[in-house]
Amino acid sequence: MDTLTNIIKSRKSVRTYDGNALSEAHRKDIEEYIKDIPNPFDIPVRFVLMDAEEYGLSSPVLSAECLYVAGMVAKKPYADVAFGYSFEKLVLHAWSLGIGTVWIGGTMKREAFENAAGLKAGEMMPCVSPLGYPATKKSIKETMMRKGISTDSRISPDKLFFEEKWEQPLNPDDNMSEILDMVRWAPSAVNKQPWRIVHKDGAYHFYEKKDKGYTSDLTGDLQKIDVGIALCHFILGLEHKGKKADLKIEDPGIKIPADAEYIASVTVPECCK
Repeated sequence: MDTLTNIIKSRKSVRTYDGNALSEAHRKDIEEYIKDIPNPFDIPVRFVLMDAEEYGLSSPVLSAECLYVAGMVAKKPYADVAFGYSFEKLVLHAWSLGIGTVWIGGTMKREAFENAAGLKAGEMMPCVSPLGYPATKKSIKETMMRKGISTDSRISPDKLFFEEKWEQPLNPDDNMSEILDMVRWAPSAVNKQPWRIVHKDGAYHFYEKKDKGYTSDLTGDLQKIDVGIALCHFILGLEHKGKKADLKIEDPGIKIPADAEYIASVTVPECCK
């Protein structure tokens, strides 16, 4: 794997593993990487590796996993978005090494995972993921799950990206089209893709398009996490082109539907607009 585009488009959620532990080199690489995975909100996300056999950890949707990673963050405004951003950076880094992952938020014995991870008072653990090498053949349950939520399809760009006002389709140039395509292929809970972007006054304004049933005290707002993932793809895409993005939280006052919420704005250098 080489370019960021290839990593993003080739990366798949992996639920069936080959049962082998990570190589020593890969384990050390991951241990070093998770020490500090920054996000533009300056909210630290704490990562812990947990051996499945040692702690008796499992999930009914997984097969032959040996290792998990948990992410924890203090409960505060924008913690969900920051978590999604930092966790996705780990997911993409792992995939660049040939290591599979899948976001697990509900299909697990949460208390066992929280105890193994050492969850602290005032923290939440929205998601965990296995870390391992994909099996050559998917399990039947994985194949059925992928079909059930149409994991290989995405909402069309004209329904996600707008110009000046909500639902007025954006027609980006080639530079931004490639970056927005990276955003479109970002993973999300049950493939809802709850992010929307409005381009106005030189900035790309990110919004959460809310669905009911995705928020709890244990996980935070899962769809805000998804917006954090989309932001990660957007900013990494800019950086991949050698551009530094400027993220601010300044609501531009665009008229939006009642079920939408403003999250953040990213100003793009003139040459990338």
